[in-house]
Amino acid sequence: MTAYRPYWAKRFGTAPFLPMSRAEMDKLGWDSCDIIIVTGDAYVDHASFGMAVIGRTLEAQGFRVGIIAQPDWQSADPFKVLGKPNLFFGVTAGNMDSMINRYTADRKIRSDDAYTPGNVGGKRPDRASLVYAQRCKEAYNDVPIVLGGIEGSLRRIAHYDYWQDKVRRSILVDAKADLLLYGNAERAIIEIAHRLAAREPVEHITDVRGTAFIRRHDDPTAAGWFEIDSTEVDLPGRIDAHINPYQTTSEQAEAQGTTCAKEQGEAMPSPAPEPEVKPISFVRPSMAKPLTGRVVMPPREKTVIRLPSYEQVKSDPVLYAHANRVLHLETNPGNARALVQRHGEGKTAREVWINPPPIPLSMAEMDHVFDLPYARSPHPAYADEKGGHDGATKIPAWEMIRFSVNIMRGCFGGCTFCSITEHEGRIIQSRSEDSVIREIEEMRDKVKGFTGVVSDLGGPTANMYRLACKSPEIEAACRKPSCVYPGICPNLNTDHGPLVKMYRRARALKGVKKILIGSGLRYDLAVKSPEYVKELVQHHVGGYLKIAPEHTESGPLSKMMKPGIGAYDQFKAMFEKYSAEAGKEQFLIPYFIAAHPGTSDDDMMNLALWLKRNGFRADQVQTFYPSPMATATAMYHTGRNPLKGIHRDPKRGGETVDIVRGERRRRLHKAFLRYHDPNNWPLLREALKDMGRADLIGNGKHHLIPTWQPATDGSYQSARRTNSTPAPNARKDAKKGVVMKTAQPVKGRILTQHTGLPPRDNGSRPARPDAGRPARPAAPAARKPRSR
Repeated sequence: MTAYRPYWAKRFGTAPFLPMSRAEMDKLGWDSCDIIIVTGDAYVDHASFGMAVIGRTLEAQGFRVGIIAQPDWQSADPFKVLGKPNLFFGVTAGNMDSMINRYTADRKIRSDDAYTPGNVGGKRPDRASLVYAQRCKEAYNDVPIVLGGIEGSLRRIAHYDYWQDKVRRSILVDAKADLLLYGNAERAIIEIAHRLAAREPVEHITDVRGTAFIRRHDDPTAAGWFEIDSTEVDLPGRIDAHINPYQTTSEQAEAQGTTCAKEQGEAMPSPAPEPEVKPISFVRPSMAKPLTGRVVMPPREKTVIRLPSYEQVKSDPVLYAHANRVLHLETNPGNARALVQRHGEGKTAREVWINPPPIPLSMAEMDHVFDLPYARSPHPAYADEKGGHDGATKIPAWEMIRFSVNIMRGCFGGCTFCSITEHEGRIIQSRSEDSVIREIEEMRDKVKGFTGVVSDLGGPTANMYRLACKSPEIEAACRKPSCVYPGICPNLNTDHGPLVKMYRRARALKGVKKILIGSGLRYDLAVKSPEYVKELVQHHVGGYLKIAPEHTESGPLSKMMKPGIGAYDQFKAMFEKYSAEAGKEQFLIPYFIAAHPGTSDDDMMNLALWLKRNGFRADQVQTFYPSPMATATAMYHTGRNPLKGIHRDPKRGGETVDIVRGERRRRLHKAFLRYHDPNNWPLLREALKDMGRADLIGNGKHHLIPTWQPATDGSYQSARRTNSTPAPNARKDAKKGVVMKTAQPVKGRILTQHTGLPPRDNGSRPARPDAGRPARPAAPAARKPRSR
């Protein structure tokens, strides 16, 4: 990554913040930008924000990089604010998919946006990458456009779109961009920038790993590639020549160029005359050599797999599931082959080529990226009236990671509902311990408001730091989607020693009072290292620790590729043991998903019973959210399980999946998780009777829900206040002795619990003051979809 000769503009030095205006460019002495990054997030100069990482990485190569953050997309004028870039526009929707950022799992509009100053929603368009790319093309038609970010990564091929309930084309085709970079793209963006700076046409840049681009179906540059046709399922394999059952020994020897000594040396008696009979003839196909033995494949670097076309997967769920399976089998950088998918027919057809994934960054390269001169603060343009960022213009996503440190990338868990693997890959890329310690010290010394508490040392997961396959050869050849399912691979190194050593060294730093672990913990890995669990529980848990069993039943867990609930019980025992040894009362906060593919009503009922037995009352609940390209999304759309192989005839193998569709059934699964909420009791009573489990309705401790019904009006108080549904009447605050009036509905806006507005008055009676109030504080909370 650092081997390139710096671009000539490196003489301008490092900018305190990448410029967002012409005035800032003038202060830096720039007459133009070499690269302009357009992003759907507010610009925060921190290594947890994609635009800052890419911008600072390019700056270190000597390029002048400007930022256009959350532009008004109604016209092309805001995209001209920094002038015409010399090399290209880099376009991203931001750290989060714009559709998941804007809509809930029930397709309701969110009222907030954690990546916007003041937590204000609506500052980016739907499918922001596509819209921004089109506006950039309007502003300067001859400037190349390079798409990136998670939104582009998850839409690089034809994909199911949950919000329109249909299969959409690759975002490359719709956006008319020149290149798409998927995954963490530092190495790719550096190479592209230098090649464009050397005046190489963008259409010639077709050999960079981790990129996708468009070719015409008859493009001569595609010559020399060996194409594997994977556009159908259940095709027969190679056909060997049939054996002639009437062939004699001498005829067989003659076919092999030899003679049969036995038949030549023995005198055979003259046969008696028989009627003329014509035997069956077996004719060998015309080919140079018979298809015997092992097939020799062409080199992977010149092999491309042809996926079913967009028109095929749009109309055929079986082929969609097949294409999804092939895509996920070609994600290991060590053995992946290129993919191609046709969009359109005839002369207008376009081919979307997807090069193999990028080679993971080495530890030295990771250190280089994270050691760049980030300001670790939002851009001054977002400052409030006091000149800070803690007032009305606070950016919640920055506040969340303000005092945290990212120590690694990637995840080999392979959870089917998660987008981390599709984006960052399953090979862990770790920073050195020294680099992490340097960042903690810099945060301690330079970041305003630091009180000595580090909010997180983690990444996509808390405890995969420096974990990898024991053999590089096995790792390069492996095609498994997960290293920990159905069990932990024996080739996986599970030594948590380097992580424990880092914890202890960081804890000992002067000025550091406490280091918390806020990233999701992979507890089935943690139990392999009791020393790590003890270190974590006794020093890095602030009363509560979040973990994600997701479910208790084997049916949905097998579709999620998650371990059984027994692993949770094992970790819970260790957690309680080490908490007691430290004299601390601490709690586990388990997360669960409702309505995941493969979940039956009985599964949700059993989960509700488990929650009640263990004293959990869920506050917020996450319903399954089908993000583009995820394996679970393919299950949701097709009703097939890509993990088991795809066949048209179920008798040949494969597996169909029970899909939770329809508002009523999704509400029911969500209601089982909130079995304690009186608003859900009527729905649960009806469902339990239909399921033949009326024995769970009663007023005893062993019953799930009672027979009596309090007066409720549908109000719901969530820990995330903007997603609460207050009662329609004014309520009295007992502590302050004042009357708090609810917000008034805005004309034309749909009223939901997610807009923070009151529901429509349906004439129901007011709620009791204690209706629906949780009985204990230790409650599992909802998780935002894993597509950040």
